[in-house]
Amino acid sequence: MVKANRKHGDTKRAIGYLRVSSDDQALGPDAQRAALERWARAQGVELVAVHADLGVSGGAELDKRPGLLAALADLSTNGAGLLLVAKRDRLARDVVVAGMVERLVERAGARVTSADGAGNGDGPEAALLRGIMDVFAQYERALIRARTRAALAVKRGRGERLGGDLPYGYHAAQDGVHLESDDDEQRVIAAARDLRAEGLSLRAIGAALEARGLLPRSGRRWHPETVRALLPAQEVAA
Repeated sequence: MVKANRKHGDTKRAIGYLRVSSDDQALGPDAQRAALERWARAQGVELVAVHADLGVSGGAELDKRPGLLAALADLSTNGAGLLLVAKRDRLARDVVVAGMVERLVERAGARVTSADGAGNGDGPEAALLRGIMDVFAQYERALIRARTRAALAVKRGRGERLGGDLPYGYHAAQDGVHLESDDDEQRVIAAARDLRAEGLSLRAIGAALEARGLLPRSGRRWHPETVRALLPAQEVAA
C-alpha cells in the first residue's frame, strides 16, 4: 500500500514505468525505455529506477501489475516527484485503473508525466486532455479485442488451428492445420514423466519444472491440472 506523503517529491527525480501487453507490441520495452531516457536527459531529470510489466493488459487490476506497484512504492522510497511513462496509455487502458494510479501517485507526493509530452501540466486543460486520452485508450483496447475476435473467427472458419487448440508438445505446421512436434515442449513432457516416475506429486512436479526454468506456455506457474495434462492417464492414476 502506498501511504500518503505530506512532502512533494523531487521533480528532478523520476521512477520509470514500462508496460507491454500481448495484444499491443507497437511500442516495445526497449523503445519505451529509450523514450524515458531521452526525455530525462533533455529535462535534466535523474531516472532513478525503471520497472516493467511485460505481457500485461492495460485493463489489468493493480494487484496483477507487480511492476507498477513496485514503481509506486519507489516514488516514496526515493523521494521522486515523477512517475514517468513513454505514453499515457502505458499507464492503463482503463479509465478507472488510470484514475486509481493517478490518485496513488498524488498520495506519494508525485505526478504522472509522459515522455511524449501529451497531457503534462497542472492546469485544467491538461487534466481534461488526460481524461480524454484515458477514454480513448480504453476504446482502443476494446477495438483491439474486437478485431482479434473477428480474426480468430475467420481462422476457425478456414479450419486453422489456434493457440488454445494446440496440444502441449506440438505446434501448427505451415499450413495452419496439421501438427508438428515441438522439441522444447517435448523435453518438458519427458522431464515431467521422469519426475512422476520418481514418485513426485503433480504440485511437486510443477515446482521442480519451474526450478529448472521450464515454464508453461503462459510463462507463469504450473498448476497441478496443467501438469496432469502432460502425463498419460495411467501415470496420473498411478
